[in-house]
Amino acid sequence: MNAFASIQQREKLVIVGNGMVGHHCVEQLIERGALGRFEVRVFGEERQRAYDRVHLSEYFGGSDAEALALGDAGLYAEHGVALHLHEAVLEVDRERREVVTSAGRYAYDRLILATGSYPFVPPIEGSEGAARLVYRTLDDLDNIRAAAASARRGWWSAVACLAWKRPTPSSPSAWKPMWWNSPRA
Repeated sequence: MNAFASIQQREKLVIVGNGMVGHHCVEQLIERGALGRFEVRVFGEERQRAYDRVHLSEYFGGSDAEALALGDAGLYAEHGVALHLHEAVLEVDRERREVVTSAGRYAYDRLILATGSYPFVPPIEGSEGAARLVYRTLDDLDNIRAAAASARRGWWSAVACLAWKRPTPSSPSAWKPMWWNSPRA
């Protein structure tokens, strides 16, 4: 069998999300030798390849996007993984088995959604538009830095759900979030 024929027979695997989980999925596919079975496409909404969000605060301390990046720049290409950066998936057409982006439609046999989450910003009066900034991506940090350059004052609040509390004998069916609330400055 020639190489072209074997490429044609691989299943099309689309991973939506190029964050830490999507990247880890690709690493596992590589490590387990699954790329011989799958033709993989990864779509990331952000312009940067996957990076370490846990250490995002280091970006303010002088680290750049490359220092926070997960894996080598050529990792995906080296293993034949097609990486679509700054190309958000706008729709999943389950009947046609395609993902739809602003650049086109891409067929899949298998689909993994590793999209992460978006921050909830409570509707607080005065926090509309540019007055409200979130802390989740490198672009968010660039926006915060730009806003801080001309700001005279600021206020921040952070709430994160760090874990889920297991059901107890007194409430056996209730999974409850355990919240961490930050101080305000």
